[in-house]
Amino acid sequence: MAEDTLPQQELPLPFPELSGDLPLLPARMVNEYQYCPRLAYLEWVQGEWADSSDTVEGRYVHRRVDKAGGDLPATDDASDEKFHARSITLSSNRLGLIARLDLVEAEGNRVTPVDYKRGRRPHVQRGAYDPERVQLCVQGLILEEHGYLCEEGVLYFAESRERVRVVFDEELRALTRNAIDGLRLVAAGGQIPPPLEDSPKCPRCSLVGICLPDEVHSLLRQDVTPRPLAATRDAALPLYVQARGAKVAKKGETLEISVEDKPIQSVRLVDISQLAILGQVYVTTPTLQELMSREIPITWHSFGGWFTGHTVGIGHKNVEIRTAQYRASFDPQVCLRLAKGLVAAKIQNQKTLLRRNWKDGSAPDVIIDGFQADLRGVQRAQNLGELLGTEGQAAARYFGNFSQMISRGDDDSLRFDFEKRNRRPPTDPVNALLSYGYSLLVRAWTIALTAVGFDAYRGFYHQPRYGRPALALDMMEPFRPLIADSSVIQAINNGEVRPSDFISVAGSVALTEDGRKRFIATFERRMGQEITHPLFGYRVSYRRLLELQARLLSRHLLGEIPEYPNFTTR
Repeated sequence: MAEDTLPQQELPLPFPELSGDLPLLPARMVNEYQYCPRLAYLEWVQGEWADSSDTVEGRYVHRRVDKAGGDLPATDDASDEKFHARSITLSSNRLGLIARLDLVEAEGNRVTPVDYKRGRRPHVQRGAYDPERVQLCVQGLILEEHGYLCEEGVLYFAESRERVRVVFDEELRALTRNAIDGLRLVAAGGQIPPPLEDSPKCPRCSLVGICLPDEVHSLLRQDVTPRPLAATRDAALPLYVQARGAKVAKKGETLEISVEDKPIQSVRLVDISQLAILGQVYVTTPTLQELMSREIPITWHSFGGWFTGHTVGIGHKNVEIRTAQYRASFDPQVCLRLAKGLVAAKIQNQKTLLRRNWKDGSAPDVIIDGFQADLRGVQRAQNLGELLGTEGQAAARYFGNFSQMISRGDDDSLRFDFEKRNRRPPTDPVNALLSYGYSLLVRAWTIALTAVGFDAYRGFYHQPRYGRPALALDMMEPFRPLIADSSVIQAINNGEVRPSDFISVAGSVALTEDGRKRFIATFERRMGQEITHPLFGYRVSYRRLLELQARLLSRHLLGEIPEYPNFTTR
């Protein structure tokens, strides 16, 4: 038989060694993929993360094994001496994997990885769930690549203090290789896997408010009632500092505010969602570094309240959202479609606010009919210029009747008069309140969009200009009447802000320091107010709603849902 006709022998083909900038897959991500492919994509590809009680407790359980200690034996060690090594990081370019091993028990060159888990041992077949077994098997594969003999591992469940032996048989190795290949495939494909449907895994998942599984299915099929997964309590709130010459300094786990070196207030860092600086306030460098490391944004305002910028840490890693945003922003038809939805929602909410708060009886039909005509004009608009004209007509109708929502007291000194909307500068107290409310709202939207992964300065309706957060201005349009205007009406009608809380200089009217403080309290109370979401049916605060709407926009731009669901109230 000729040499070139000899039967070809079967040889194992090794996985090609990683080169270039391809990242190693962490063992934990393989675990996540086996648990839920969408969760792994959100964390690994899009860089999303959110803590829950489970993740915090898990870190606490790992506090001991996270302290490195001991060394692995040499691979050619033939002795019977026993070794223990903690918090060992190993990787393999050939396998394309990396793992941090909690504990490795070794006897000679035979090693056993021990992975610590929070909670109690589950009473299931094989003693543990597949994601944990797969993660442990990844550690075993890496140890074998380093020349050790590794035939099994151990899962240690901290709450029940039980060890579960996991044998690395061929079935588990095949399951692990499939998970590794599957994660690589979805990461390279750049398409997020669909959410799980009505899964019991979702309610306890820390990323459920980011993933939005029920919400996505509801918007796609209209026959799914979302579970109240996204409605959470706002444990942390914004901290405003406006005292002239104040200093903000980190002191342990708190921020201490002082004036002329005299402490006036101390706030725990865990209770702060953002730090808002108004005017001449000094923030120390350690404070800036600590807030950025915790991803707590700092917003900067002029003394009069104008939003001038914000400081964040390294920023969001989800480049997919920004890529989709930029692509859509250069498509005139996409911009027009999104802008129409935003303007229509704004007009609808303006009409609703007037109807609800009209002081003398009910709003005349001619005004309501006028808004309906404006909504029809929005749908007929052929370009952004026409849309802007229609929005202007609706705004003139709305602010022409804005005074009908303001109580008319008997005391002239407590009366607020409003004739028309003006700005830059506002010439009366009501306009000053509206301008200040819009400044607070654009700041809130800028933070929400940045936290989700958007570029707040590239919009669809508002054209980009230097220093103007165009996307934040876009997204706030439907919420101007619901949050800012409503806060103004409440502050005036409840007597929280009075005409004496304003100063007038050269024809410009602005809030005093005390008036600003009281209006901020009104605005933040409105942000914390819970409403029933008209699409999903669960209760959610306005503060949480901004993030929810930003994430729904990302789901639309990434192609998961066909339309962005604008928020309108009835």
